[in-house]
Amino acid sequence: MTEPEPPAPARVARGRRTLIDLAPLRESPAFARMWAGNAVSAVGAQLTVVAVGLQVYDLTSSTFAVSLVGLSALVPTVVAGLYGGVLADVLDRRLLLLAAAIVAWLSTASIAALAWAGRETVLSLYVLTALNATAATVIGATRNAVVPRLLPMRLLPAAAALEGLVFGLAVTVGPALAGVVVAAAGFAPAYTVDAVLFVGAFLGIVSLPAVRPEGEVTRAGLRSLLDGVRFLGTAPNVRASFAADIAAMVLGQPRVLFPAAGAVVLGGGAVTVGVLTAAGAVGAMLSGLLSGRFTGIRRQGVAIARAVQVYGGAVAVFGGVLAITALTRSGPAAGSVTSVTGAHLPAITAAAVVLAVAGAADNVSVIFRQAVLQSAVPDVMRGRLQGIFMVVVTGGPRVGDLYAGALATAVALWFPPLLGGLVIVGVLAALLRWQPTFRHYDARHPEP
Repeated sequence: MTEPEPPAPARVARGRRTLIDLAPLRESPAFARMWAGNAVSAVGAQLTVVAVGLQVYDLTSSTFAVSLVGLSALVPTVVAGLYGGVLADVLDRRLLLLAAAIVAWLSTASIAALAWAGRETVLSLYVLTALNATAATVIGATRNAVVPRLLPMRLLPAAAALEGLVFGLAVTVGPALAGVVVAAAGFAPAYTVDAVLFVGAFLGIVSLPAVRPEGEVTRAGLRSLLDGVRFLGTAPNVRASFAADIAAMVLGQPRVLFPAAGAVVLGGGAVTVGVLTAAGAVGAMLSGLLSGRFTGIRRQGVAIARAVQVYGGAVAVFGGVLAITALTRSGPAAGSVTSVTGAHLPAITAAAVVLAVAGAADNVSVIFRQAVLQSAVPDVMRGRLQGIFMVVVTGGPRVGDLYAGALATAVALWFPPLLGGLVIVGVLAALLRWQPTFRHYDARHPEP
């Protein structure tokens, strides 16, 4: 005997609980404007990320050279994350956001200008990308420290889900747009699109109210930074969330492999690179759209660990797809990143599906990592801890790029994701076992 269909109002309420919670946008117009501006500018930023990787590979035909794009920004982003977090605990966070946004826009505009003039080089791409990443690190740390001042604690997971939706949209539309624009018109128009879309970030920042730090404000300097590091030493749950992210981003970051995958394994060139990059974002966006039910989970430490394990498993399967394709394909691949020929459609489809699963899992872990950081850390320390978090978020993938690029060059293209994904699963199982406070973390009673 089948169960009766629930009344229409109950079905609507259940659907609303499943879909993403829009309450942060309704309750805080300032958050809504900042969120919308970030959504627009993020599309252009992801377009440039993919376009720079494509151009470096086009100039060098080297996956290792592509990995150096991220590595060149590693030290500047570490410094920017740490010192930018200190500044966010000292200065008006709105003004700091505006200053960093101006630097980010100027770096993007310079990349576009050099491309239009035909004067771009691998070195100029490294330097300007590092400058852009440095400014973006300060923006990210400061914006995340602003959010808890605009919203009540109960809405922080929903706000993180909305930010994840922005990331999913950006990494879906931006890379796909990059592949199409680069193939059809070249690199200069792609960079120009980013420079134009970045105006959205300015509009979202300018409309914010003043956001001065609360509590006792210290001077910006080494002592203030060390105070933040010491606080992290007394915050086991925050440390565990950082460790989970480091494991995922260092051992399971496959993006540096995409240009070579599109050129010599899967075929399809730049279009395949766009599809692979966008696939993870599609998964992130879908998980964000359906986040209404799970943003209320209380055991957020367990949620982070399980999500990262799913991510690692999906990355390992992606490595398996590359291995099987490389060993079994009979026809030639594209041979060039700018060629769209030789596409192995079944393999590209399989790779896109598992990368979508990875993107969905990663977004779930991001939602809860950010919720832990924003709710458990006091405002007086929030900028510094967000700065350290941004070092993890931006530095981890760059180390991961080096790991994947070097190992792919030394062994095979498929080896780094296969090995790294399996190791991630084991590392997170050990983290849950050895860190009981993280395993029992309760969102209603947040403890750092």
